Amino acid sequence: MNPLAELAHLNLDPDAKRQVTAVVQALLEQAQQDAEILRAKEAELQAKDAEIQAKDLKIQALTLELAHIKRIRYGVKSEALAPLQRDVFEETWNTDLSAIEAEIEQLTDDQPCATAVKPKRLRAGRQPLPAHLPRVEHRHAPEACTCGQCGQDLVKIGEDITEQLDVEPAKFFVHRHIRPQYACRQCETVTAAPIPPAIIDGGLAAVGLLAWVLIGKYVDHLPLYRLEQIAAREQVGLSRSTLADWVGRVGVALQPLADRLAWHLRQGNTLHADETPVAQLDPGSGKTRKAYLWAYRSNDLQPGPRLIVFDYQPGRSGAHARQFLGAWQGHLLVDDYGGYKALFAGGDQAACIELGCWSHVRRKFFDLHQANGSPMALAALERIGTLYAIEAAGRDLDCEARKQLRAAQSLPALEALHDWLLKTRVNTANGGASAKAIDYALKRWPGLVRYAETGHLPIDNNRVENDIRPIALGKKNWLFAGSERAGRRAAVIQTLLGTARLNGLDPAAWLKDTLAKLPVWPNSRIDELLPLAPEFIEALKQK
Repeated sequence: MNPLAELAHLNLDPDAKRQVTAVVQALLEQAQQDAEILRAKEAELQAKDAEIQAKDLKIQALTLELAHIKRIRYGVKSEALAPLQRDVFEETWNTDLSAIEAEIEQLTDDQPCATAVKPKRLRAGRQPLPAHLPRVEHRHAPEACTCGQCGQDLVKIGEDITEQLDVEPAKFFVHRHIRPQYACRQCETVTAAPIPPAIIDGGLAAVGLLAWVLIGKYVDHLPLYRLEQIAAREQVGLSRSTLADWVGRVGVALQPLADRLAWHLRQGNTLHADETPVAQLDPGSGKTRKAYLWAYRSNDLQPGPRLIVFDYQPGRSGAHARQFLGAWQGHLLVDDYGGYKALFAGGDQAACIELGCWSHVRRKFFDLHQANGSPMALAALERIGTLYAIEAAGRDLDCEARKQLRAAQSLPALEALHDWLLKTRVNTANGGASAKAIDYALKRWPGLVRYAETGHLPIDNNRVENDIRPIALGKKNWLFAGSERAGRRAAVIQTLLGTARLNGLDPAAWLKDTLAKLPVWPNSRIDELLPLAPEFIEALKQK
């Protein structure tokens, strides 16, 4: 309705009509101004709300990141729902408590008091010492075989045996090879036994010393200068350049074994894959650049040997994974790194079929719950925990029985979890940590549920992540790889020693035995030298 138009129909005199029209016009202008001010205020409030929401999302993200960093820096890395927090000072406290108790015992022994009875110290039961260790017996017999009171002969009625664990530091010794030379006077010829073949012709180091150096560097994560210091304490001069030369030559000699392990690995139809950054010296710049150590692991849920193969590459491009895998086809369990995506192009028709890692999904909700105690994250963790409980129940089953268990329990639990995630996502604001955790699971859902449709596919990628973890410890000690060649050499040695550990072998014993055999071993029997379980080696011999 137009008020000014309505005034024309009113029976008013001209002066009154002009006055009323002026008042109405003023009110309309004021109302229009107020409306504009109101719209401006509403726009300003909307902008403020958007700004507040953006800040809230940023605060939430930073809080989540801070909690994650604190957990990595100060706490345990276990993702159990209710972990027992171990104190970083626990070791020091235990040491101080033992020292204080020992001092108290000394004071009590030095100043006996007739009125005070020293309490019996409660001790936990001590575990028996390993039976495979050699025993050195020390017999403590009485000074006399007759009774000190009546003079009669003593009769043995038993023995009191106490065992103590001892250790000897690394002992250096010299193998002296003596080759008598014999001459034939008639033929004027000289005969002598041939020189035993060695992994390094004419080298100073025996196989035991070479194994000691490689185990120290790649298993105990000791830089070569520390091995040099250990030898120096025994008055043995081993320069770092000499140690480095040995490592390089042995790495080249072991390369065929690592290549053969990689071939065996690609015979399986399911692999774990992951990668970890390694600093590499950049020649000429005085700085380091980022290279990567790729790891490929066999599937423990299938029969066969346990294999871990490391591949050192100058970058993180997915082309490196494609180059290593070649024409391999099967299920590949990886994280959400984009470099693997090209391998899965084509979905179920691709050469590589993607398997999702439930451990990564769980980690998103775990970090969220640790940061702000999110009830939604707690509910997600409980539902994911159900999946892992089913896997624990089927750990010792064969593939067919595990497939039936998963069909009966895992698939319904996954369907319920998927429905819950969809409903929860509708009520979750975009951009926050909660939305990102849910979206991560929903985005990868096809790959996450594939394991439950079979009895042989793993639920997560923890196997290969656990095998990479010692590499991270080593990086803190040797800091960087000197060159790409050094990185590839380290990958070869880590492949062999890591596979030996997975198959229950002593890496040092296997390496020493292999270095002794390798110089004269025929290439046609190379499988017999691989660090695999004895029963698998026997199966290879039969083939």
